[in-house]
Amino acid sequence: MNLDYAQFLMKPLPVLIVTNGVTPSYAHPGDAGVDLRSSEAIVIPAGERRTVGTGVAIALPDGYVGLVHPRSGLAAKHGITVLNSPGTVDAAYRGEIKVTLLNTDLKSDFAIAVGDRIAQLLVQAVEKISFIQVEKLPESHRGEAGFGSTGIA
Repeated sequence: MNLDYAQFLMKPLPVLIVTNGVTPSYAHPGDAGVDLRSSEAIVIPAGERRTVGTGVAIALPDGYVGLVHPRSGLAAKHGITVLNSPGTVDAAYRGEIKVTLLNTDLKSDFAIAVGDRIAQLLVQAVEKISFIQVEKLPESHRGEAGFGSTGIA
């Protein structure tokens, strides 16, 4: 029996979409996120940020969230990152997904053309929480140790 194990395990989540003609897609089988593409030509000056449209609006089912992550190649090769990474697309949001990109390169501007892949969108299930007020939290092995508490080496 020939069975595609990934297809057996993964059922795609149906997501309603309105686009300007370019539907986000996976670059490779097994990728976690779909590529979001720019719907506008724009230049991000060195050391500055710009909010870039994708021409995409979605309706996620309740209980899910869209997370907009940077593309690793843009970050490594050009210093381009998503400023509020990951950006959050709530299930009730119906507007265009826009991505605030930051050019961390202090010398070179970065040009984006229409259709360039600028970020990736991951969709995940969300656990709802309810807070329970207590006087003291239970002990843990880490306690209140925070920033830098595990050192570098």
